[in-house]
Amino acid sequence: MFSLCKKRAAIFLIKTGIIFCIVLLSGWKRSVSDQQTIEWIHHCIAGRFNASEGTKLKKWELNISDVGFLRLRKYYPNGKQEYFSFNLSRLNTMTYLGTVGSGYILLKTKADDIIVQTYNDRKGNVDSMSTSLKLPVTNMEPEQLDTLNRYLESFKQDRVE
Repeated sequence: MFSLCKKRAAIFLIKTGIIFCIVLLSGWKRSVSDQQTIEWIHHCIAGRFNASEGTKLKKWELNISDVGFLRLRKYYPNGKQEYFSFNLSRLNTMTYLGTVGSGYILLKTKADDIIVQTYNDRKGNVDSMSTSLKLPVTNMEPEQLDTLNRYLESFKQDRVE
């Protein structure tokens, strides 16, 4: 009887170990997938960002963190800076306004989830919140837009689960 309990305990431990390994490896695989998704989203937007649209920018920086925070900083020739930040999990819709040659990706969030800050502005430094972020882009093919939208939705869904 004692050896039967030992066998059952050993089988239980082996099954628990296997399940733990499967869960651990599937979590690792998901994080690798998330990283690839983030890198593709960054590459797609940054590669098509139109810095010369409207007011010319001196410099701009676009970053997407490992946890999905999109951060955009614009530097203007007069010294003014604009900073936008929000988590992609708060994204509600992505739409495109324009043609293949040039247009805007309009990212809308569920509520006032986009942090907007200005620095060195003649009107004063302003901190506010917004529900939309308009990104000027060039040479954006419909297939790229579809893929971008799917990646954004995929990333958002992974955060809901």
